[in-house]
Amino acid sequence: MTVLAPDYQRILGVLEERQPAGQGPLKAKEITVELGLQTTSAKVEGVRSKARRLAERGWLVQETSEMFSASRRPVAVPGAVPSA
Repeated sequence: MTVLAPDYQRILGVLEERQPAGQGPLKAKEITVELGLQTTSAKVEGVRSKARRLAERGWLVQETSEMFSASRRPVAVPGAVPSA
């Protein structure tokens, strides 16, 4: 996860913490609150934009247009030997 910028790591961390507890996906506004940010439209839209980018790259799952959850898809690690 260290390949991600700190803001992206924090978003991913919020959603990964929920997964073992069986908690469902979050809206961008809820992620914003969990990050301790103000819920102004600018902050929420910034989090939503970052979460969408994480989903496009396979780090998160975009459940609906508004809901995001942690992905359990394996992510390629540079230099790692693929298993057969």
